[in-house]
Amino acid sequence: MSSTTARGAGIASFVGTSIEWYDFYIYGTASALVFSKLFFPEVSPAAGVMASFATFWVGFLARPLGGVVFGHLGDRIGRKRTLVVTLLLMGGATTLVGVLPTFAQIGVLAPVLLATLRLVQGIAVGGEWGGAVLIAAEHAGPKRIFYAAFAQQGSPAGSILATAAFALVSMLPEDAFLSYGWRIPFLCSAVLLVVGLVIRMRVEESPEFTRMQERREVAKLPVAEVFRSSWPLVLLGIGASGVGIASAYFTNTFILSWATTDLGISRSTMLDVLLIVAITQFVTQPIGAVLGQRYGAARFMLIAFTALIVCTPITFAMVGTGSPVLATLGLALSIVFGGMSYAALAGFLAEAFPARVRYTGISLSYQLCGALIGGTAPMIAQALLTSTGTIWAVVAQYLVIILLTMACVAALRRRSVAAREPLEV
Repeated sequence: MSSTTARGAGIASFVGTSIEWYDFYIYGTASALVFSKLFFPEVSPAAGVMASFATFWVGFLARPLGGVVFGHLGDRIGRKRTLVVTLLLMGGATTLVGVLPTFAQIGVLAPVLLATLRLVQGIAVGGEWGGAVLIAAEHAGPKRIFYAAFAQQGSPAGSILATAAFALVSMLPEDAFLSYGWRIPFLCSAVLLVVGLVIRMRVEESPEFTRMQERREVAKLPVAEVFRSSWPLVLLGIGASGVGIASAYFTNTFILSWATTDLGISRSTMLDVLLIVAITQFVTQPIGAVLGQRYGAARFMLIAFTALIVCTPITFAMVGTGSPVLATLGLALSIVFGGMSYAALAGFLAEAFPARVRYTGISLSYQLCGALIGGTAPMIAQALLTSTGTIWAVVAQYLVIILLTMACVAALRRRSVAAREPLEV
């Protein structure tokens, strides 16, 4: 496989995942800033935030379903065609959120429709990530850890776009922001959808999937085969993805809500903080891909997680001062190590599963983690903060996730099938 083809597949994966994560992240930002006021106005502010985070979690609950459905399609009909469908679903659902009536206009139907569209978002992103990783990794040959990380760059890029979009509309007067300003980032998804489709349609099918078709080795029922022969890998993959998924939602959802609700940092200022943090992640995350490719993904990830254990209490303490400068420095400190480990995660998971069920296997691992660990993180953190009155309970929650992730990465490295069935060149 030529480096030019691998690079093109990597860039296409990056663009596609950037758009999908933009769509997913703007919902998280809106759930922290807007949805409690517009869709749950009849409850207390704290209860409204919890209800808003609950609709946020709906997307995570749907992600495993998307992983099963689109993992099956990706392992049966190909990576490329499956990714076109996921992009259309995500873009359509996100755009519709931008025109959704509020509780004041249609009553209880408004949050129901909001949760339904979030469900569609979750199904779409559940199928997107695994396919984007494999389109890049299976074109890359021996450099799979490095090129799979192109798909991972979509997360900070999407976060930058989402945070920047909300930072701009937050400059509007409060009434204008709550009336129509919050809708603009969602409506912009329609434009991004067209761009993404043009780029994605130009990508060639994964050469490894093409070879499986030629050899008639395509699995007839991938999900059944995964649970029959690779279920321990799925369980370990869920745990191994914990920090990579949960960290983004601690930062972009829980900490955003905590800082603007309890610490007195203004909405626009905190969005600026998160924008700087996202740019920091975007710049430093590729270092993790390079180091993971050179020294081994699992070994590098374990080192990064060890550093993250040290940084986590410092980060929360700095944010807790209420100083935007210290909050920026604290969050940037953690995101450097969390982001670099996230870069190596994609190739690490891709190596763990046999090619016949690779799309289904990595999708289930990543998306079940999203439902069980990532999506619940803001809700559990808010519940811990409300019940204990101290942020240190939330710090303990995050540290438990880091330790779980480390244990699963170490165990998955020992069980990986990479030595027996590497990605082909």
